[in-house]
Amino acid sequence: MYTTFLVLALLGGLGVHFWWQLRYGRLARQLASERRVLAESHKQQEDAAAQKQAEQQALFNSMIEGVLILDGTGHVQLVNQALRDFFGLQTDVRQQTIMEALRLRQLNELVHRLPAERIVQGLEIQLPGVNGKWLEVNAAAVLDRAGTQRGAILVFHDLTRIKQLENTRQEFVANVSHELRTPLSLIKGFTETLLDGAKDDPAVAVQFLRTIEKHSDRLTYLIEDLLTISQLEGGRVAMSLHPVELPEEVAGVIGDLQTRADQKSVTLRNEIPAGLRAQADAERLQQVLFNLIENAIKYGRTEGTVVIGSRLVGGERVEIWVRDDGPGIPAEARERIFERFFRVDRARSREAGGTGLGLSIVKHIVQAHGGEVAVRGEVGQGTTFAFTLPTVPSAEPDPV
Repeated sequence: MYTTFLVLALLGGLGVHFWWQLRYGRLARQLASERRVLAESHKQQEDAAAQKQAEQQALFNSMIEGVLILDGTGHVQLVNQALRDFFGLQTDVRQQTIMEALRLRQLNELVHRLPAERIVQGLEIQLPGVNGKWLEVNAAAVLDRAGTQRGAILVFHDLTRIKQLENTRQEFVANVSHELRTPLSLIKGFTETLLDGAKDDPAVAVQFLRTIEKHSDRLTYLIEDLLTISQLEGGRVAMSLHPVELPEEVAGVIGDLQTRADQKSVTLRNEIPAGLRAQADAERLQQVLFNLIENAIKYGRTEGTVVIGSRLVGGERVEIWVRDDGPGIPAEARERIFERFFRVDRARSREAGGTGLGLSIVKHIVQAHGGEVAVRGEVGQGTTFAFTLPTVPSAEPDPV
């Protein structure tokens, strides 16, 4: 009897054990499944958050404006590629303060204004450096539903080009005003002197009238050059391209300037090979040659030589140059020589005459032909101005 009880108890215990193992295993599998589901859900949420952040970063990086986002403590949370380019950032600046990241007191002060002002617009800053960029900054506080600031967003717009254009405009107006004022003042002064009685002396009257005529011509040339460069820069001059015989074009300009060359005992040499042609607007080409040869006579050496030569470049371009043996142009001036009204030596330029627009006109005419213009030479070794023009297409018929 006792033995039977032990056997039954053992069998019962084994049954309970197996039942418990079965139930526990089922629960364990269920818990493991739920953990996998939770892990997958968590991973999906993380992937979705990462995808959303990547999309936001891609969106911000596609903007031409710089974007910077701060958290509630004033630390950087996000910067886009444009902002990195503006400030030349090479390292990760996240979790830094704006002062640590960008080192600009004006931006630090702007951020401290936001809690009170909420929005700050139109702040202009110039980045440090010789050619520092100009940026316009607009900033806004990021608020929660309760109106508490939780961060800030700053948007940077590049004003550099606008500032450059404004400086160019101001410089242009100042230069034009100066160039107009000088001859007008002289004309007015000589006219008043004539009216005050100088007209009664024939010799003095003739001298004064010639001076008035000279400066009237100077005004006329200036206005004509201003109109020309305005039309060229505005793309309102259509080039009539035809095959032109370069030796003949150069010879014609030399003939027009021979008297001025003789006054300084300057020898003009036309070394353009016979038969060399280019595809160009003949009238505009003459204007380019006239300006370059006239400058070589003016600023070259007295009793010197001016050579006009050429060569083929790659079979599709012809390069024409005008070389003098004068004092040359300093390297720092060569970089600006084609700017409007730029003069290497203002005193000498005014004495020699001219409007200060000739080389700028040359540059625009050459570029309108699809060519390039350059200046070469060292101080004391003369100056060479060279420009390129397209050659005549092989299918172009010879002029009748």
